[in-house]
Amino acid sequence: MEKLIITAAICGAEVTKEHNPAVPYTVEEMVREAKSAYDAGAAVIHVHVRHDDGTPTQDRERFRVVLDAIKAAVPDAILIPSTGGATGMTPEERLQPTELMPEMATLDCGTCNFGDDIFVNDMPTMRAFGKRMIENNIKPEYECFEIGHLDTVLDMANKGLVPGAPMQFNFVLGVAGCTPATVENLAFLVNKIPAGSTWTVTGVGRGAWPMAAAGIVMGGNVRVGFEDNIYLERGRKAKSNGELVEKVVALAKLLGREVATADEAREILGLKK
Repeated sequence: MEKLIITAAICGAEVTKEHNPAVPYTVEEMVREAKSAYDAGAAVIHVHVRHDDGTPTQDRERFRVVLDAIKAAVPDAILIPSTGGATGMTPEERLQPTELMPEMATLDCGTCNFGDDIFVNDMPTMRAFGKRMIENNIKPEYECFEIGHLDTVLDMANKGLVPGAPMQFNFVLGVAGCTPATVENLAFLVNKIPAGSTWTVTGVGRGAWPMAAAGIVMGGNVRVGFEDNIYLERGRKAKSNGELVEKVVALAKLLGREVATADEAREILGLKK
């Protein structure tokens, strides 16, 4: 079994300091949380950006400043900027970080309910995102919130509309209104991906730790972080993203799985440093 790649999604677009005071907004806070996660064992940092008041943004220059600052602090880490942004943003807004030529970026694989909102990823949007990533030589992490999302993006890959093999999937389970975070659902998705693909599981809210354990024992990879869950355990909020990563590392040790360094993760994902 390959070593475990841990991703830290350090802030997202929805969670706020009202939920947990440690949620980062400013550049300095973003660097603090990225470094805490990396030092704890995360090889990958998934990056949304905010204005200093916490308002989510996809502004290219804000991404440039944040990504450069994180790279200066943890130069080996794999940084995956979000093209999801926040609900209600236009595709043009969301694509801005791809202009910075990151080695990876997220690509959301279909429209879905997102709590009380609708997260729109229609086919024209997905085709535009796939075209941009092909042109800019960006490896997508395919974000699947629903079972049908996987079939959609596999069909697009077969038609050359998005980058193909080797593909990296992130199965985001437990979002309100989307596919529940169960081992049965995760196993169904994993069994449908092409040979040679890699995958990560993200459990949202109370699904975080059951999905982390499942990902470890099933040979996949695990994402945690304030974007998805702010609790170490029921009633106990994490003080940093690093604490959440530390718990995954501890679970991996108990379950007999070694944790990948950033260089090892880059090799597993087929990236060139």
